[in-house]
Amino acid sequence: MDGVFASDGPPNGDGGEGDSTGTPWPQRIKGWPTLVIEAGDSQSLEALRMDMEWWFRASNHQVKILLLAKLDRHGRRITLEKWVEIQPAASRPGPRSRPATTLRPDRTQEIIITWAPSLANTPASHAVTRGALQLEFSLLFLRPPGPADGDLIITVPRLQLWASRVWDNVD
Repeated sequence: MDGVFASDGPPNGDGGEGDSTGTPWPQRIKGWPTLVIEAGDSQSLEALRMDMEWWFRASNHQVKILLLAKLDRHGRRITLEKWVEIQPAASRPGPRSRPATTLRPDRTQEIIITWAPSLANTPASHAVTRGALQLEFSLLFLRPPGPADGDLIITVPRLQLWASRVWDNVD
């Protein structure tokens, strides 16, 4: 366990509890979640990214997907970032090259949802850039998908509905 619990929690001081988490059952009922969602209003996106790095490091890479949700009240915008860990690309082969053994965070999706305040707060008034949010089945459930399984897709209309509900609860 040495090094797994580095300090008292993520840099923002929330004690290592995500705003929301998900764990496959029964594989990890008492372990680290595979999905963590960190949301910030007063927190900067950079601070949320520091939390993301902490989750991957502190869990010894057992957290598989980290979603960051940054609310910008003034700009009426929500930024969603999906992060996973990847193996860095190997350097050019040569006498001194060694394969990379450490994982590094990689932002695999960025979705921006904007709302023109001149419009009524309805799902259709929220513009979503870069399409649906995709959460990989194998990362969430720690097994390959079966014939009836597939990635979890949060569609643009669902993201619009979610954004509308967020703004209903902010002001």
